[in-house]
Amino acid sequence: MTFHMLKPLLLCGVLLSPGFVYAAMPAAGTHNGQVSIKAGLTMAWDESSQQWLTIENFWRQWANSRGGLTWPASETYPPYEQVKEQDTFLVQLDGGTCLMEFWHQRWRRANDVRRWDDAFNRYSACPKVFD
Repeated sequence: MTFHMLKPLLLCGVLLSPGFVYAAMPAAGTHNGQVSIKAGLTMAWDESSQQWLTIENFWRQWANSRGGLTWPASETYPPYEQVKEQDTFLVQLDGGTCLMEFWHQRWRRANDVRRWDDAFNRYSACPKVFD
């Protein structure tokens, strides 16, 4: 096999040799929404941009990919009778925020719907949204 023929396999992270298949090491983030501490900041891997983002930027990137936040950030939940399935907003509590999504007729933390990384539910105001 020539290098020209191997190049597509190398770009996919796979190298074939007689009797063996070698897989490349996983990418910097192994799945969308994976959380890690980077330079003292809690960061989440964004698969679409292939980069680590702060949690807030991850939330905004995700919301923007769906047309943006449905409701503005607030300490008060939007009026129930005006909310639609999959609406989103950032609840502001005690100086922190948490991305919320309206799912199955009630507000839930977006992570409880999307199942990114359990660390999202411990971040900022997320542990306090149901207090």
